[in-house]
Amino acid sequence: MKTITVRASNQYDVKIGAGLLHSAGETLLSLNRKPCSVCILSDDTVYPLYGDTVTASLERAGFTVSHYTIPHGEPSKCLSVYGAFLNTLAQNHFTRTDWLIALGGGVVGDLCGFAAATYLRGVKYMQLPTTLLAMVDSSVGGKTAVDLPAGKNLCGAFYPPHAVLCDTNALDTLTPEIFADGMAEVIKYAMIFDRTLFDTLMADGKRFNREDIIATCIDHKRHVVEEDEFDRGMRQLLNFGHTVAHGIEQHSGYTISHGHAVAAGMGVITRAAEKAGLTEELCSHALQKLLSAFDLPADSPYDASALTEAVLSDKKRDGRKINLVLCKKIGSSFLYPCPVEDCEAFFASGIQKKS
Repeated sequence: MKTITVRASNQYDVKIGAGLLHSAGETLLSLNRKPCSVCILSDDTVYPLYGDTVTASLERAGFTVSHYTIPHGEPSKCLSVYGAFLNTLAQNHFTRTDWLIALGGGVVGDLCGFAAATYLRGVKYMQLPTTLLAMVDSSVGGKTAVDLPAGKNLCGAFYPPHAVLCDTNALDTLTPEIFADGMAEVIKYAMIFDRTLFDTLMADGKRFNREDIIATCIDHKRHVVEEDEFDRGMRQLLNFGHTVAHGIEQHSGYTISHGHAVAAGMGVITRAAEKAGLTEELCSHALQKLLSAFDLPADSPYDASALTEAVLSDKKRDGRKINLVLCKKIGSSFLYPCPVEDCEAFFASGIQKKS
């Protein structure tokens, strides 16, 4: 097992290893010192797999456990589901001394974190991510949110968890598509920060050491969060590929998953940067090869006009400019302020012509 401590506005440990869901109760008791009421937020795919395990662990530690299950998928990360969950907590008389637990992927984690941030102006919560994407990215750092019809993650709060347990055994039950979603975020870290990680993934392929790679990604995020917890500068680098990805997701009605959209976004933005002469080395071919090795796309199914619609609602927009994340070379990234009116042409240059 590996432990990474995030020292931000709230210090917490992220543990990575096999079988950690079985020790959720022990971990929570070490944090809270005495039993209380706990509500597990999960979805209808994950709870049948791991709900009983986590509940049994919490009950052995003396906690009173309830659960709230939502339909799986991005459409559940919305104001109506968020409001219904808060009402359930209130109806069951949850107090500030009680805890929430997010058991699931990024949708569950974002929704639970936002509920924890806002219910009674803040209650404690623990993240139990069960997807690779949630382990390496969304469960760490304290970004919580729900989507609005106008765009993704437009209603949220910075609110760090009090513990994160990444049980690598949970990855065994992922479909290949969902596992690939997480790999898009792993490859993102390699592109923006870590040439060694990129080379390791290229050499090992799908045989990579899960615990080591997850810990490497989390440690990169730890460093970024400690430097820029509230996303005013360096942390925006973590959005490599995401501006294009949000356009893809939104235009597809969220039928294209976040990870696959991010992979496509990274491909588009890297080719565009090369054509604009903003890179020190040409790395789009290597990126496309690595994405392909993990069954991920490297191009957008939509044209630049469709993608540009999402820019107007992007959180990284600053007045008439949008801060795009580009890579000088593999392992080195920077923010590129692009005028909003130039985005469509920039994206278009990175979209491959369909034969």
